[in-house]
This record gives sequence, C-alpha cells and structure tokens, in this order.
Amino acid sequence: MGTVAEIWRHPIKSHGREKIESVDLTAGMTMPWDRKYAVTHAQTKFSAASPDWVSCRNFMIGTMTPALAGIWSQVDEAANTITLRHADAPEFTFDPDAPTDVARFLSWVSDIIPADRQTPTALVSAPDRGMTDTPEPTMSIANLASHATVEGHLGHPLERERWRANIWLDGLDAWAEDDWIGKTIRIGSATFAVIDMAERCKHTTANPVTGARDVDTLAALRNGWGHQNFSAYATVLTDGRITVGDTCEVL
Repeated sequence: MGTVAEIWRHPIKSHGREKIESVDLTAGMTMPWDRKYAVTHAQTKFSAASPDWVSCRNFMIGTMTPALAGIWSQVDEAANTITLRHADAPEFTFDPDAPTDVARFLSWVSDIIPADRQTPTALVSAPDRGMTDTPEPTMSIANLASHATVEGHLGHPLERERWRANIWLDGLDAWAEDDWIGKTIRIGSATFAVIDMAERCKHTTANPVTGARDVDTLAALRNGWGHQNFSAYATVLTDGRITVGDTCEVL
C-alpha cells in the first residue's frame, strides 16, 4: 500500500505544471484542468470544427521544442486565468477563453521558442476531456521509488517534474506499478483501471527550470531496464476525491 505524495496538473499541454493538494475526479474523464488546452502549429490536424482527440505531434510539445519544459503554471479557477512563468520571460497571466488574451499568450510563448522550431498558431481544447498523450482519457501515476532508482543509475539527482506525472506515490517497491497493468487500484475514494505503461519521449531530457536538454533520461531507462517506460496510465472508474496523504491499494 502506498500514499499520495504529490498531485500535479498541466493546464496547457507541454506549457507548464502546477502542484495541487487535492482534486475531485469523475469516471471516464481526465483530471480537471489537466491538458485542458493545447497549442497548435502549422502542420496540426486538429479541427476546431470537430474538436476530437489527436496525437501529441499535432501540438507544440517539449519533444520538438525543449524550451517549453521550463514553463510553470498556476490556475485561478474563479477568474478563469492561467499564470505562466519561465526563466527567460516575464510572468504572464491571461484568460485562455478570451481571444485577445490568447493572441497575447501566443506572442509571449513565441518569444521563448528558438527561430528554427515550429511556431504556435492557436490555443485549442476538446469538449469534456484533456489532451492527454493517449486516446483514452488517462492520468499518469508515478512511483517515487522508481524515480529514485533512475537517479541511482544516473548517479545524481533528477527533477521529478520531467516525467509530467499527475499522481506521485510513496511507500511502494520500485517498479511496483509495472505489475498493475489490467488491474484496478483505489487512490483516496476514486478507483482506476490501469491500462498501460507510459513510454517516454525526449521531453524528459529537458530541464524543467531552464528548458535545456541536459540529461539523457531515455538512455538511462534503456540501459538500466531495457525500455523507455516510466509511470502508468490509468482511467478513472468511479468518481472520487484524491488528497495528498491518501492511501493507494490494488483491489
């Protein structure tokens, strides 16, 4: 049995992260405000007229633009605003549903993107779900002990924010989550179906403070364990609330 150590949401896909203390989840839905918005580029196949899920390559992401990894975010739900921070840009607050604010946001983020990278064209969303990396409305669940083994393999500390997980668990054996595929788990008062492991990309090689690629996390996973997986994807089966300190158990 483990406990919830941290909860994170990522309001704009690949454009910032925010730690929260608790969250109410709904069956069949993504975490509220997690990947609620995404940023398109000129080659995107996302359709505003038919806003269904499309793969991450259709958006501005850290795999292609590592500087984005340096963004941090904070949501004011009452005001419907997002505040963004980056080491190379001034703090910026905007309403993601206001067209004039979105134009200002696109200008702000363009200033931290190198000239040889894709450029942002619009801020989009899909009804009733976040733009997760999976077609299913998933959340990612990570294990502090597994992270510690990666640090041990590298021989130095590694920022947990690189993995962009939603829930971090403490008190488990390293890689215990690998055995959860096809099982049901309970965290707090919510239950989840664990459906797959998360195969990691180059986004994890970028520093969450500077946005520079400085650690080959993918080579570490391949050389240490023969794969590029870290954390588990799960879908919400029953409504419930999760709070830091809640227990996690396999049912």
